Amino acid sequence: METESEPYVRLATLRQLHQVMADMNTARSLADTLQTVADGVVTGLGYEIAAVNLVRPDGDLVVAAFAGNSAAEALITGRVGSRASWERRLSMGEAWGDLRFIPHTEGWVLDDDDVPQWYTDGPAPRFEDEWHPSDRLFAPMYTPGVPGGACGELIGVLSVDRPRNGRLPGAWGREALQMYAFQAAIAISNARLRANMQRALVRLEREQQALRASEESFRQAFEYAPSGMAIAEMGGDQHGRILRTNDALCRLLGRPASAMRRYSFSDLVHPEDIGTLLRTSAEGGRAELRLGRRDGTYVWVSLRNSVVADATDGPRFLLTHVEDIEERKRRELQLAHRASHDSLTGLPNSAELRARLSARLCSRPTSVAPGPVDTLDAAYAQHGELGEHGLAPAYDGDGHGFDFRPGPEAFDAYDHHVHTVAPQGETDDGTKGLAVLFCDLDGFKSINDRFGHNAGDAVLIEVARRLGSGVRDGDTVARLGGDEFVVLADGLGRADAQDLAVRLRNEIIQPIRVDGRAMRVGASFGIGWAHCGMTADEVLKSADERMYVEKRSRPKAHRRAG
Repeated sequence: METESEPYVRLATLRQLHQVMADMNTARSLADTLQTVADGVVTGLGYEIAAVNLVRPDGDLVVAAFAGNSAAEALITGRVGSRASWERRLSMGEAWGDLRFIPHTEGWVLDDDDVPQWYTDGPAPRFEDEWHPSDRLFAPMYTPGVPGGACGELIGVLSVDRPRNGRLPGAWGREALQMYAFQAAIAISNARLRANMQRALVRLEREQQALRASEESFRQAFEYAPSGMAIAEMGGDQHGRILRTNDALCRLLGRPASAMRRYSFSDLVHPEDIGTLLRTSAEGGRAELRLGRRDGTYVWVSLRNSVVADATDGPRFLLTHVEDIEERKRRELQLAHRASHDSLTGLPNSAELRARLSARLCSRPTSVAPGPVDTLDAAYAQHGELGEHGLAPAYDGDGHGFDFRPGPEAFDAYDHHVHTVAPQGETDDGTKGLAVLFCDLDGFKSINDRFGHNAGDAVLIEVARRLGSGVRDGDTVARLGGDEFVVLADGLGRADAQDLAVRLRNEIIQPIRVDGRAMRVGASFGIGWAHCGMTADEVLKSADERMYVEKRSRPKAHRRAG
């Protein structure tokens, strides 16, 4: 049996974390950004105390922002710790990816160094993964490095203390803190960049005599910015044409600066994101979209616009800041995938199955109702695969149709909805519908009992693979849990669904080799039909009941293959 390797992450938690990251990227100043970073650790990651230790020009680190404890904030904000002491801390303890955890058993040696710190009271841990008041957890923040290379320069360290649940962070919590530190580093770097550029723009407007110096300052900020930047024409027939790009943007897109001047952003954006680009305003506009690389691939970027003038009352240009968010998008997709897919088999889980099924159904019943209870014994015997096992006669059930005749006004809400219908009657009437095949493995418990859960997990993975390879593109194979699977196959008639169940069962009963040992399981299928007017739970319950009818219709000795 599988072991849950990740905690269940609520969608509300992911939304809160996403909002915290958005807030720190929209703060007005560097000071606001630093405080937002500290507050986000407390509100978004579940720690009671957080401090942002920022690297100064001389290399030492100053406590630049604090959250969670006003008394401690007044005590240590603005205090400085030497770079040597910090480097010592970041080389001690346990490495959790980019994080550094110093347990209380080692932290006592740091009590006398010059790093500003606070002390919390509390009882000694009662169990192994409980947080100790003297435990220390640090998240270094680095500027973005070269793609595929090492991290950039250290710009600060996040210090966190006392998780609200009282336990050491697990795998997801560590990854979330590490991802948050990565995004915080980008936000701080960008805040510094914006501050420099804003000062340059003020000088351009107020000091004509310092125009050349301001232009040089702007050039250096533009050319050596860690993120991509571009200057484009604003207004006229050539609106949006790229005039100048920095090296970071050329590296990101794999295009030389000379080639970039032939394009506008509308030429580079992914076709699906054109609407997003057009809706992004020139002044203060922000968007997340995909830009095309020279090799034909696309990269996710965060795009932010501002307007600059060449001189007072002179031509205005569009300044676009382009930040690579490919890694963040990948992590977001991974988190979303974990929330909607089974961690053992990789198949959609129960929640995702119900969501896909519900998306096809509306609440209005149709005039076509499910037919009688289906069994597969006759189909198995017809294919000559299982006749030797002496299958019992098919079960006869009664189907009940809906006599539903709404008035014209009832159809207004469904003008653009294609209603899902189901075959009616015991024979194939030619109706094509959404078949729901509920599969329960026979003999799986004995494999777990005899050979252990690792063998059982290997069998489940192989069964999932066989089910996936036995259906069409566009069909859904999901795992409800344990040894129960569900297949959603649209556009099938009654005979088609029975044929599919037979093929899938014949695939499953083939021997499965685990650690050099051949194992076999059987499978019982129940076919249900989804139609509008039913809920997802009602559809699954119907298929489940039909599966048990099919399972009981065969002798127990014949339910497992081999």
